[in-house]
Amino acid sequence: MHKIYLDNASTSFPKPPSVAKEVYNFLAHNAVNINRGSYNNAYSVEEIVFETRELLKDLFHATDSKNVVFTKNITESLNILLKGFLKPNDHVIISSMEHNAIMRPLTQLTKQNISYTQVPCHIDGTFPLAKLSDCLQENTKLIIVTHASNVCGTILPIEQIGEFCIKHNLKFMVDCAQTAGILPIDMQKMHIDALAFTGHKGLLGPQGIGGFILSEDIIKQIEPLISGGTGSISHTEEIPQFMPDRFEAGTLNLPGIIGLHASLQWLKKITIAKIHEHENMLTNYFLQQIQQLDPDEKYIRLIGKKDTLMRTGVVSIQVLNHELSQIAYDLDDKFQIMTRVGLHCAPQAHKTLGTFPTGTIRFSFGYFNTLKEIDLTIEALTKLILNKDIQNI
Repeated sequence: MHKIYLDNASTSFPKPPSVAKEVYNFLAHNAVNINRGSYNNAYSVEEIVFETRELLKDLFHATDSKNVVFTKNITESLNILLKGFLKPNDHVIISSMEHNAIMRPLTQLTKQNISYTQVPCHIDGTFPLAKLSDCLQENTKLIIVTHASNVCGTILPIEQIGEFCIKHNLKFMVDCAQTAGILPIDMQKMHIDALAFTGHKGLLGPQGIGGFILSEDIIKQIEPLISGGTGSISHTEEIPQFMPDRFEAGTLNLPGIIGLHASLQWLKKITIAKIHEHENMLTNYFLQQIQQLDPDEKYIRLIGKKDTLMRTGVVSIQVLNHELSQIAYDLDDKFQIMTRVGLHCAPQAHKTLGTFPTGTIRFSFGYFNTLKEIDLTIEALTKLILNKDIQNI
C-alpha cells in the first residue's frame, strides 16, 4: 500500500534528492570545520556557508547576508530574539494563535516583570487589525506574531501589522515556521526587524538547522544568549560585536547548512510561486471534498477558514462522537496515511478556535503530495467516520 505523508507542517517529507546527496558528500569527503582551519578544504566549506546566507538573504529580501544567523531550530531563534531584546518592565503584543515556541519564552520572561497582551483572533484564526490599538501600552516595545497558524493555516496580515509598528515606533518580529519557502516574504516591504525561520519545513532542508535574520538597526538591541568560541578575535574573552559572529558561538551544524544550501538551490529553481500554487490547489480540493462529504457538519467539523484565501496548506478537523487519536491511528494503521493529532504545541490557538482541550486531526500538504493522495484520504475518512464506501455517498 502506498504511504501518504500529510504532516508537512511538522516537517516536510520527502526532501529534494539533492539534499541527502549533498549532506552525504560533505560527511563522506569534506566534513571539516570553518573559521578554525587554514586549509583549502575549510575555505571551500566557508564558501558554501556564505552562499547559503546569500540565498536566505535573497529569499526573504533582507539587506545584508552577514545578518543571517544560523541556529539549531526556530525555537532557539525565538528564544534568542525574545530573551535578548526584552528588558524588565517591557510590554509585548502577540496574537492568540501563537505556538509554544513564543508562549513559553514569554511565560518565562514574565518572571522578569515583562508582560504581554494577546490580540484575540476570530474563531477562524483571522487577525482583527482594528484591535491592535487597544493592546498598546506606554511601555510596549515589540509585536511578535506567527506568520501563519500551524493548527488551521490562517495567514496573519503581516504587512499591515508591520505598518502599525512603523507608525507606533515598535519593533516587529515574525515567526515564519509555517511560511518560509511557501509564501513570498519581503522583510523590507513588510517592515520586519527580525525574522525567525526553520530549515526543515517549507524550506525542505534537514532537521536541526534554523536561524534568524535581523535588520541593521535592531542588532545592537539584542543581547546574545550564548557566548563562546567563534574562531574570530580569539585574543579576547568578549564575544565579537560584528555579525554573524555576535550570535554564532560554537561549532555550526555544517551538515544541516549543507543540506539547506541544496534545498534552497532547488527552491530557487522551482520557485516559491509554483510551490504555493500547487499547495493551494491541493488545499482547495481537500476543503471542497470535506465539505461535500459532510456539508452539514454532522460528523466532521472543519476548523478555521473554509476557503484558501489567506491560508496555507494546513487543515484541521474534529470528528464528532469519535476519539481523534483513534481516527489518526486508524488512518495510519489501516490506510498508511500519516497525520498529526492533538494540540500541536499551540494550546492558545486551539482555545481561539474552540478546539481545546481535545485538539484536532491536522492534514498538512506539501509540494510532493498529489490529488490522488487526497482522494485516497477522503475515501479513508469516509470509511472510518461514515462507515461507508465513497461510491455510496
